[in-house]
Amino acid sequence: MLKAAVFSLNGEEGPHIATLQDAGFELVFKPEGSDFWKEDDLIAAMEGCSAVIAGSEPYTRRVIENCPELRIVARSGVGFDAVDLEACNDKGILVTTTPGVNHHAVAEHTISLLMGIARDFPKQDQHVRTASWIRRAFPRVMGTTLGIVGLGRIGQAVATRARGLGMNVVAYDPYANKEFASEWQIELVPLDDLYARSDYVSLHSPSTPETAHMINKDSLAKMKPGSVVINTARGSLIKEVDLIESLKSGHLRGAGLDVYEVEPLPADSPLLELDNVLLSGHTAGLDIESHNGMFGMCGEIIVALHKGEWPAAECLQNLPGVTDWKW
Repeated sequence: MLKAAVFSLNGEEGPHIATLQDAGFELVFKPEGSDFWKEDDLIAAMEGCSAVIAGSEPYTRRVIENCPELRIVARSGVGFDAVDLEACNDKGILVTTTPGVNHHAVAEHTISLLMGIARDFPKQDQHVRTASWIRRAFPRVMGTTLGIVGLGRIGQAVATRARGLGMNVVAYDPYANKEFASEWQIELVPLDDLYARSDYVSLHSPSTPETAHMINKDSLAKMKPGSVVINTARGSLIKEVDLIESLKSGHLRGAGLDVYEVEPLPADSPLLELDNVLLSGHTAGLDIESHNGMFGMCGEIIVALHKGEWPAAECLQNLPGVTDWKW
């Protein structure tokens, strides 16, 4: 019998269950007590599986090479930096993603982090709980400037929400949709200008060698005193030691982070000691609608490939590196 592993959050619920079972797949879920950030646990759970609906757990070369039946890693999301593409190429394993499904979820999460920092949460909540009220004023969000780095699907979804809040929006993206920018009154600017003009800088770029540590000591120094950095994209975009220094010095007013250089965020991370940082655990793309959409698409991709049908080209991330692929 064919076996497919489903390892992302709430993976035991959703439209993919019936899709895969109806196609003859036996489903394997995350065993109780396993830690998929550890290679051995992930390898053991995937024994005999020819397909996996993957979350953010790391599919390293060691994991890939120890799963001889594996034919497809279907990522429930748009990022695939946790998957060793070169190792998948070497073993003839396809890697797919689910574009166009969770951008609204990420946009809502981005605005939530922005508003949380803007209105001084979670400190306000903490002060009230300890009966030590501290009342102080902060700048109104309406009328401030949001700088969006990366104006793809997610960046665009953030931009429309920000415009609805009365924010001015500037954006940097070498491949920006100029018609969209014009329609929503978004000014396209060079990256250094964005840093200098923005009260809030929100990152929506992919993880590439070119974008690694794009937020560093130099770029932070170009930002306005009292500005805020939001990252719901990838942890590799920020050099955390430089961000922490800027937050401690007060140059940055705050930061809202959903992703980190090391995930899960280590218990000894200095970020946990800062009260001007709002944190979440790589959950920006997870709402019910996105979950069902991503998992449903993953199930459909796996079944289509098993039937010899190719999914949309934008879903295939390493097809040029895999030759003569077959189930």
